[in-house]
Amino acid sequence: MYSSGGPTAVAEPGHGGRELARALGPLHGVPLPLASLRLAYCSSLKPRPELEHQDSGPKESSLQPRGPSLLVLQALQELDLTACSKLTDASLAKVLQFPQLRQLSLSLLPALTDLGLVAVARGCPSLERLALSHCGRLSDEGWAQAAGSWPRLQHLNLSSCSQLTEQTLDTIGQECKQLRVLDVAMCPSINVAAVRRFRDRLPEVTCVQSRFVGGADLTLTL
Repeated sequence: MYSSGGPTAVAEPGHGGRELARALGPLHGVPLPLASLRLAYCSSLKPRPELEHQDSGPKESSLQPRGPSLLVLQALQELDLTACSKLTDASLAKVLQFPQLRQLSLSLLPALTDLGLVAVARGCPSLERLALSHCGRLSDEGWAQAAGSWPRLQHLNLSSCSQLTEQTLDTIGQECKQLRVLDVAMCPSINVAAVRRFRDRLPEVTCVQSRFVGGADLTLTL
C-alpha cells in the first residue's frame, strides 16, 4: 500500500494483541492522528464479543469503543486488513466507519460476504483503491448494492473472486466512472468477451488484468 506521507503504523505478523492495543491506544487522552495502518496477516486481530452479538441494523450513534479500537483513528486514510481471517461481516460493519478513507485492503477474508461489502461501502464512501482478492463469498448482488457508494474508485482488485460474473463488470462500468485499473484475474465466471466489452465501455481504464479468465491469459494495457 502506498503511503500518503502521514504517520504510519505497521503490525508485524505474529505480534500479540498487547502490541496492537498499544498502537491503537490514545496518547495523553488524544487519539493518535494515524493516516496509514497496516495490519495484514495479524492473527491476533479479532472482533470484540459485543460487536458480534449486535444485529446488523442501522448503526447506533451512541456506540463508543471500549478499549483499543480502530474507531478511534478518525484521521485514517489507508488501512490494510489483508488475511485478518477472524474478522466477520458484523465486526467490519461496526468498525469500518471512515468517511475519509482512501485505500482499503480486505483481501483473503474468508468470512466476508455481500452483507459486509455493502456495510463497508456505506462506511467508507471515499475509497479510491480497494483490494478484495480471494474473497470467494462475494457475489453480483453485493456489488449491485455497493458500487454506487464508490464513485471515486480508481484501482480495484477482484482477482480470484470465484462467484462474480460479467454482471459485476456491468455494474462497475455504470457506477465507477473514475476507474483506471481493474484486476479480475482467476475469476472463472468472467470471460474474455465480457472483459473486452468492459474496456470498450470505459476507455479511460488504463489496465485490465484478466489472467486465465475464460481459459485465456489476457492483460489489456494502454
